[in-house]
Amino acid sequence: MFRVIQKTAVIAILAASLIPAQAEEDLAAGFANPPQAAKPWVYWFWLNGNITKEGITADLEAMQRAGIGGVLIMEVDQGVPVGPVDFMGAQWRELFKFMVAEASRCGIEVNMNNDAGWNGSGGPWITPELSMQKVVWSEMDIEGPQHFEGALPQPETIAGYYRDIAMLAFPTPGPYRIENVENKACYKSSFVPPAIAPEVPVEMTIPKDKIIELTAQMKSDGSIAWDAPAGKWTIMRFGHTSTGVENAPAPATGRGLECDKLSKEGIEANFNGMMGKLIADVGEQAGKALIATHIDSWENGAQNWTAKMRQEFQERRGYDLLPFMPAFSGRVVESLDISERFLWDLRQTVSDLLVENYAEHMQTLAHQHGLRFTVEAYGGPCFDLPYAGRSDEPMGEFWIGGS
Repeated sequence: MFRVIQKTAVIAILAASLIPAQAEEDLAAGFANPPQAAKPWVYWFWLNGNITKEGITADLEAMQRAGIGGVLIMEVDQGVPVGPVDFMGAQWRELFKFMVAEASRCGIEVNMNNDAGWNGSGGPWITPELSMQKVVWSEMDIEGPQHFEGALPQPETIAGYYRDIAMLAFPTPGPYRIENVENKACYKSSFVPPAIAPEVPVEMTIPKDKIIELTAQMKSDGSIAWDAPAGKWTIMRFGHTSTGVENAPAPATGRGLECDKLSKEGIEANFNGMMGKLIADVGEQAGKALIATHIDSWENGAQNWTAKMRQEFQERRGYDLLPFMPAFSGRVVESLDISERFLWDLRQTVSDLLVENYAEHMQTLAHQHGLRFTVEAYGGPCFDLPYAGRSDEPMGEFWIGGS
């Protein structure tokens, strides 16, 4: 060990002696006066509407003196008393424009989070139909043969928004339900491909060829007239609604529904609701002082539906998901192995759509305005590496102490 250290020291001395004098001077000068690309950045939290021109200038000039090269801005509500400046109101936007001009004067670059708070992409400009969506259902058991006339209640409805997907009937199976089905229907925690699942008794399964679609007969209030064959039947009304998740920890004036992450329309609505307006406000400083926009840590739960989900699934997986809708409720279609594989395909489709229609499209929107796109690409219901790969600067975080 001593000899290895001794040889290493000799090599280091020899290497140092080979550095030209000019290179040594340049290296020393670089440490004394780091170039812009080497300067550290900091998070700059604006606290709940407590913003003034004097405070902006004081902060930026202090950062300039400390050698800070850039800031990532997030406005947050962390218990500070509410200030006088409403997020994205006229006064706020004027102060943002002033800040960008001051940052340019101080030689500091600005990356603006794409919403208030620090998670996701949402705000009061996201309407319920463009928010994160989930599958919901109601059901009823009947016994045939009979001419059934009745209505299935509208399933869970959040933010006043609900749309039907389909109505299906099938022979009522036994009580077996797929374990952890809520996670398996959308969460990355279940991204391990399913092993061959054990068989469950046939009376606990739904034969795919026995599933009857009743969507065409269903009226808008969920009522239906149907001649049910002999036997026990379960009728399920499937729809989708908002998950209700909002951006956080955001001031009240910047808080709203999280956008649909599986459709381009979702992130476009969020971009146009905030960053597009700020880019227009700062004019020629976009791409100069205001150089990027950001999506931070994933704290939004998950979603398992979007308006074009059936079409997207068909194109990507090569079969129709409609007969497998009962699997959302934990029921087994055909066999446990086949149902688990459907749920795997569903998660894969959610991941594909999130990467392409959320992260990649956000990068496209940023580039169209001369900005870079940065993201904390972990913890979401998608594969991390493709998600990170759709940004100009993938980011992470770590904490000293605690968890």
